[in-house]
Amino acid sequence: MIPEPEPAPSMAPVIVVVGSVPSGVAEELERRYGDDYRVLRLTDHAAARAEIDALVAGSVRIAILAAGRDAASADDGLLPHLAQVSPDTSRALVIEWGEWGDERVVDELLGHMARGAIEGYLVAPRQRPDESFHRAVTELLREWSRAAGVDHPEFTLVADPTGARSHVVRARLQRAGIAVRELASDGPEAAGLMSAAGLAPGTAHAPIVATADGRVLVDPGDAELARVGGYTTALPDRVVDVAIVGAGPAGLASAVYAASEGLDTLVLEAASVGGQAGSSSLIRNYLGFPRGVAGAELAQRAYRQAWLFGAHFAHARRCTCLALEDAGGSARLRLTVDDEETVLARAVVIATGVDYRRLAVPALAPYVGSSVFYGASSVEARAQSGRAAIVVGGGNSAGQAALHLARFARAVTLVVRGEGLAESMSQYLIDALAAAGVRLITRSRVVDAVAAPEAGRLGGVVLEDAEGDRHEEPADALFITIGARPRTDWAGPVARDRWGSILTGREVLEAGTWTGDGEPDALETSVPGCFAVGDVRRSSLKRVAAAVGEGSAVISAVHRSLGPHAGG
Repeated sequence: MIPEPEPAPSMAPVIVVVGSVPSGVAEELERRYGDDYRVLRLTDHAAARAEIDALVAGSVRIAILAAGRDAASADDGLLPHLAQVSPDTSRALVIEWGEWGDERVVDELLGHMARGAIEGYLVAPRQRPDESFHRAVTELLREWSRAAGVDHPEFTLVADPTGARSHVVRARLQRAGIAVRELASDGPEAAGLMSAAGLAPGTAHAPIVATADGRVLVDPGDAELARVGGYTTALPDRVVDVAIVGAGPAGLASAVYAASEGLDTLVLEAASVGGQAGSSSLIRNYLGFPRGVAGAELAQRAYRQAWLFGAHFAHARRCTCLALEDAGGSARLRLTVDDEETVLARAVVIATGVDYRRLAVPALAPYVGSSVFYGASSVEARAQSGRAAIVVGGGNSAGQAALHLARFARAVTLVVRGEGLAESMSQYLIDALAAAGVRLITRSRVVDAVAAPEAGRLGGVVLEDAEGDRHEEPADALFITIGARPRTDWAGPVARDRWGSILTGREVLEAGTWTGDGEPDALETSVPGCFAVGDVRRSSLKRVAAAVGEGSAVISAVHRSLGPHAGG
């Protein structure tokens, strides 16, 4: 009798339980997730490192590592080692119910998190089923699947991985919550898509996007990408109660509150839902998310919330002019969109945020989109595996970018012009950067670029310190998160300061630019019925939570402005 062949090792993602954990943890994980994940129980944490190395060497993905207190505290470096060899893995400390009140456990937990060894904790199940336990596990799995890019791909992208346009298309799709599978242009499947698009295989080409329903698009624009992703781009043919320009945190909060209170609400977004916050890899200090939340995830949740309340979104539509409407009736403000269409609104909320300021270094221009990026791009972080990256900037966005890059890059350096980070960055980020080994260069700025031997890629930058001395700093990628330029060149009669930030409330009165009766509301601009919230406003606090607060508060002022016209 011919013996049957041994079955191949399972390639299913693994949930590893290591060390002394409360009884029932592994069993409950196996019962709930065993069909899709292999649960591996390693009681001997000293031997777990070799087992984990074997999994990684065999290309087996580790989704979660749930560690007992003994494994997390051991001096064998198991958890930091896992963070290096499998940076996408969600790492959590397992504790007993009620141990959050034990000071020793709390000190251990916070210490492990500060060092970057773990990202959160799991409270062991107390019953069967324990849905609180499983909710926490599901969140960890969701974070892993998003970070590892293992979501079922909806679109396929064939593009030059270093091309500037490729970066834009990839970012637009991923920021919209669309999972993307990328193909090298010289492979057989890519050749088929190129042929379907009328392109000769092996030739240089613009990005090609294949949709889930079989369409093949060549270098699609933002509006086309939005439409094939299921998003609306059409403008309403009626007068709306409130038009919100910008779908960052402030604009989304305005949309949620306006629509939930019965206002006919239109949201116009030129680029991606979420604004600058949408590109943040992890916002750790946002209320209600103890493990932190990815900016894109927060934005998508807010978008769906506003949409369910009835807000109408016009994606990939850019406002190019704001003017007073001369016609009669209750419509008072006219927005021109993409220089060709108009929409009338009884009130307008400007929430367009800011753009990162460009470095005045012409030598960087050829690398923008391939190895030089403006903003804290989480989309490009995985591409820096094994490379050296430099982040320029001293704010929270720069800190979040550097921390996320440190999960993948061989080395990360943060360059700031000031004496340090304390004045501009949250302390939790400063501590996390130090624990992650991010190098800090102070009192310096980028003044030139160094080309890499590989054509079209950055090889390093030239830094100049406060004394004028210069030196070359090697880098494969440069992320720039400095300063901000408000997006207000289209805002017509709205009063702004010399930097373009919009004046509101008392600032309007002090500048003598108020054109209405009485006094403006605190968030009202110089044009009655037009409001500004978030980073675009002169006196804003430049924090996500503050922007959300302004976005929700402004709707009360909108109601006062509309009076009897609200809702109809």
